[in-house]
Amino acid sequence: MENLYPKRNILCIDLKSFFASCECIERGLDPFEVPLVVANPNQGNGAITLAVTPYLKNFGVKSRGRLYEIKPNIKYFIAKPRMNLYIKKSKEVISIYLDFVSDEDLYIYSIDECFLDVTNYLKLYKKNDVELAEEIMKTIYEKTGLTATCGIGPNMLLAKVSMDIEAKHNSNNIAKWTYNDITTKMWEITPLSKMWGIGKQMEKNLNNIGIFSIGDLAKYNPLELKEKFGIMGKELWNHANGIDLSVIKDYKKQTKSESFSHSQVLFKDYNENNIQLIISEMVDLLAARLRKNHKQTSCISLGIGYSKDFIHGFEHSMKTEQPTDSATEILKYCLIIFSRFYEYYPIRKVTISCGMISKKESIQLNLFENEKIYNNEININTTIDEIKNKFGKNSLLKASSLLDDSTAIERNKKIGGHYL
Repeated sequence: MENLYPKRNILCIDLKSFFASCECIERGLDPFEVPLVVANPNQGNGAITLAVTPYLKNFGVKSRGRLYEIKPNIKYFIAKPRMNLYIKKSKEVISIYLDFVSDEDLYIYSIDECFLDVTNYLKLYKKNDVELAEEIMKTIYEKTGLTATCGIGPNMLLAKVSMDIEAKHNSNNIAKWTYNDITTKMWEITPLSKMWGIGKQMEKNLNNIGIFSIGDLAKYNPLELKEKFGIMGKELWNHANGIDLSVIKDYKKQTKSESFSHSQVLFKDYNENNIQLIISEMVDLLAARLRKNHKQTSCISLGIGYSKDFIHGFEHSMKTEQPTDSATEILKYCLIIFSRFYEYYPIRKVTISCGMISKKESIQLNLFENEKIYNNEININTTIDEIKNKFGKNSLLKASSLLDDSTAIERNKKIGGHYL
């Protein structure tokens, strides 16, 4: 496998117990010796623990739990979350990364986690990737007081998984995986939700067909996975086999290109159980706009904003296999992004963007698509568009639009009766 795919030197660096560590550092405390919990004390004993110090983790206290879940015999004190402090500290660390690599080789994955492609810097610094990682992590600690962990791999996937699974258990907080480690280390991962990109719901779906480890997933028939789960099935199989051809520049926003986007602030908290309805409704709207303008998209972005008491959220993009104006295809990519990055906080904002826009001039089907089904979808969408343009958006609705969690009817009234 070493010779089949590009081999780069990717670092995935995470700041350990970031929020809790920031609070400790501001107080002149050592997060490895102090029982501190970051939570909103105004929410009482049911408040979510946004972060806990490594000291508390040694006693089995987990982040993103509830205060009442902490055993009564464990003493701790609470720090109210301060997002401005965390953003300030994050910017300090990012500036350190940019002292080592250029902006085009840095991808900010979240407020406390980044990917660095150091392939072209090893000769410059006269170091191997492990030595360079050690220097970067040492600089972070000396300048900010924050402790980092780092995964190293030939692609972004293996760097991330090695960091998640192994780095925190090593004395130097570094783990390096190569393609040779896929069968001996990654295939051993179980339960499946420990693997980057597999959420609890997908874990249940895979368990139902007899897949319980990453090794099971890697050995499963990829065509059957594609049939059961669509494009996500193909990606799951690829990742289980260590295949990830993406590079950091793929994740950079295409700010100069034309795009279609839609954003919605929600009137109540949503979660993983009902947010898919909102995403689906927004995708339908964007797909209709693409069709009206005879355009297709090759890059889908999904942004999720959490409730004000929590961290801001995330926004990530994926390139499509081929240009599309299909709501079904766009929704697939949105749900892949959501499944990979959602952290189970209450949701109050959704943003979806279709970028890398091109004129729709021809149709190219791949080997997995049925031409008859595709043509049927086109005919149905054309009919729906014609009815809504003539009689208004609320003249034809999906049954799901009548559910309490739906916002389609009210949103259509505000936007207007016809497509933009």
